[in-house]
Amino acid sequence: MNNSDNMRYFILLVVILPVTWIISCSGKPGTVTDKPVSIVTTTSEDATAARPIKLISPDENSELRLNETVKVVIAKEGKNSQPDSVKIWFDSRYAGVIKTAPWEFTINKSYTNKTGRKALKVVAYSGAKNIQTITRFVIVYSDIVPRRYGYKIVKSYPHDREAFTQGLVYLDGVFYEGTGQETRSSLRKVDPETGEVLNQLNLETRYFGEGIAIKGEKLYQVTWKNQVGFVYNKNTFELINKVGYQTEGWGLTTMGENLVMSDGSNMLYVLDPESFTVIFTLEVYDTKKKVSELNELEYINGEIWANIWQTDLIARIDPKSGKVTGYVDLQGILKDPETDTRVNVLNGIAWDSAGNRIFVTGKNWPKLFEIRVTE
Repeated sequence: MNNSDNMRYFILLVVILPVTWIISCSGKPGTVTDKPVSIVTTTSEDATAARPIKLISPDENSELRLNETVKVVIAKEGKNSQPDSVKIWFDSRYAGVIKTAPWEFTINKSYTNKTGRKALKVVAYSGAKNIQTITRFVIVYSDIVPRRYGYKIVKSYPHDREAFTQGLVYLDGVFYEGTGQETRSSLRKVDPETGEVLNQLNLETRYFGEGIAIKGEKLYQVTWKNQVGFVYNKNTFELINKVGYQTEGWGLTTMGENLVMSDGSNMLYVLDPESFTVIFTLEVYDTKKKVSELNELEYINGEIWANIWQTDLIARIDPKSGKVTGYVDLQGILKDPETDTRVNVLNGIAWDSAGNRIFVTGKNWPKLFEIRVTE
């Protein structure tokens, strides 16, 4: 490079560098706001082209009920801009298309047959080209007020105070119990009448045991944060396989040919029992809120029953829609001065399908109860 080239290079740096600094520093700090904002993207060969449409309704986080229709209203954004068509999706399902004014569309009630936070997407087209996408979220709540149930104790059974109950199953005259805590997690087979542990497998100290379920000759146990579950021979507790999943493991139950797992949120995951692949999910809501901290699970007479962690409530959940049909309130069931039920909370539901009996217990409780649900 000669001296002339050096001089031109220096001048170029002087000119370019300040411009670069101005561009990179010209942005203003963002403002934190609680106001929901729809997601809008525009695709066009002309980056300055006006967005052709705006979404008038529904509003962000609009509240709907199960099986309610959704009225979508769109308006032109500018006087000279008009798309050829606008296609609509709801909860990842194609709902329909608008091609002429008035720019309105009614999504039928078959699209709102599950509770949860659902995405509404409208896409404006010019010819075959996507020129604008707007995504907005709505919330589908239950369409019925949950019934409230009480209980009556039919019989009490002994229970090991050292058992930090995370999963409970009744089958063929015995309880299968999964317990938690680091270094103290186990899988047990227990005699109901005496509380005697007939068989016990202690998990490796790094695992925090959680819910259990039985399907056929296999017993499944999930762990809390390890994202690994175990498959055993239910009679011998011999390890058959390990399975992985992408969330926390809390509760587990069998539903037909599948398993259902909770993770402490308001989500339930319906799983293939061989691969633990998620077949579909349920978002659990009642008429006012999402119902979170779902813990131990049991499938009883076509419903999923779930302990709600740190409460005395069991939610009864419709597995088709995700709505809560009722709450069983077990407040005061354990009257034991040595047990602080604010810490050692209710957790553990088992169902004797042959005898039509329901059993419940809690973490480190000295008793396990057979109950009858009352109106």
